[in-house]
Order: sequence, then structure tokens, then C-alpha cells
Amino acid sequence: MFQLNHRRAVISGAASGIGLAIARRFSEAEAEVLLCDREHDAVQARAAEIAAGTGSPVKSFAFDVSDEAAVGQAFAQIGPIDILVNCAGVAHVGTLATTCPADVDRLFQVNVRGTYLCMRASLPSLLRQPGGCILNMASIAATAGIPDRFAYSMTKGAVVAMTLSVARDYVAHGLRCNCISPARIHTPFVDGFVAKNYPGHEQEKLKELAAAQPVGRMGTPEEVATLALYLCSPEAGFLTGVDYALDGGFFNLR
Repeated sequence: MFQLNHRRAVISGAASGIGLAIARRFSEAEAEVLLCDREHDAVQARAAEIAAGTGSPVKSFAFDVSDEAAVGQAFAQIGPIDILVNCAGVAHVGTLATTCPADVDRLFQVNVRGTYLCMRASLPSLLRQPGGCILNMASIAATAGIPDRFAYSMTKGAVVAMTLSVARDYVAHGLRCNCISPARIHTPFVDGFVAKNYPGHEQEKLKELAAAQPVGRMGTPEEVATLALYLCSPEAGFLTGVDYALDGGFFNLR
């Protein structure tokens, strides 16, 4: 069960964190994994590491998901695919009062426009493949009030809305579209984010982030990857139009 049987899977934001964990898990499940990230050297190195570890075909592509021309060129090179996983994203700390238009534009470009462009570029190919699947990375911030995350919450809410719209529009064509809304996941991105925004208080902030989940810890990228594998596998063929909370009890046990 939960094998991808040489299906071709594009994963954006795959040079680190959740995207990298999903790429590894999919490769272990015998998918042909196509890693995408704007960091050329990093994504190339991660692709080589995964291929050496699993023996499955792995390729890398470097482009900015917010650049329409670059996305179009990349997907033309990639060719037919069966699965698209949108993990590329950026974050921001700020309330409505402290978030400037440039902050909103920066997050919108990657989190919303980037997800849209990759879905649009891959759509013709996904519709041609039996069992085509899109998985987007949202967040509990999309539907819960998270302090100081005005712009981030806005963009992840848009990701959920796009997911449901695509699922509705293409369900009759055999294309499934779902999203995962994680609570806090401990990635190198989180460590860097905390160091940048809470200098001198890193350990206290990490403890605070861990305590926000009733289970008492942050999730791991591997836990997200395991859910992603299920949602993109044939075993989830009856599941579409779902915003799946992976939240350590955040919503129901607080």
C-alpha cells in the first residue's frame, strides 16, 4: 500500500523542510520525483542525495514560482506529470498595523501566485493522466486566528480557497485536489525564522511554539510527508476537496 509506482511527481520548495521530506518519502515509494526550488545548488544537491539513497529517478529544476515565464519554461521541460505538490512558501510576522503593502505583495507573490502558476502550468498534463492529483500546503493560520500573522494567514486562506475551487471544477475530470494545514512544524525554516524575529529569545520562542499544540511539541516534516504520501496515493482515490488539519490537537483539544 501507499506506493506511487513510478508516477511522476513535481514538488516545489523541495530543497529543504517539508518539501524535501515529501520528496524523500515519495522517492522511497517509487515515484519519479522532480524537485523544484529557486536555490539552484541546494535543490541539485538534494536531488542527488535522494537518488543515491533510494535508487529511484530524481531530477531537479531551479526557478522562482512567482515568475510566470520561468514556471512555464520549467513545466515545458518537465513534461507529463501525475502529481503536483506545492510546498514553496514564505512567512511574515506582523499585525494589520505593522504589515506594509510590500510585505503583503511579497507573500502574495510566492504563497498565492506561485501556487496558482504551478497549478495552471501543470493542469493540462494532470488532466491527461489517469488519477491526476494536486496537493497544496496551507496552514492552520488559514482558518484560525494566529497572533501576528496577518499577511501569512491571508495567503494561506487563499490557498485553501483555491484548493476547494480546483477540486470542485475538475472532480468530473478525475483530478483530485486537497491541501494540508499543518500546525507548527519544526524545520530549519522555523529555526531561521525564530532567530531573525526573536533574537536572544530563541529557546523561549521555540518552547512557546511547541506548547501551542496540545500534544506538547511541534510536528516533524516526516509526519507531513507521510500524510502527503497517503493523499497522493491511489488509496486516497475517494478523497478530494479536503483541507486536512495536521495539528497536534490544536483545533479540537485546546
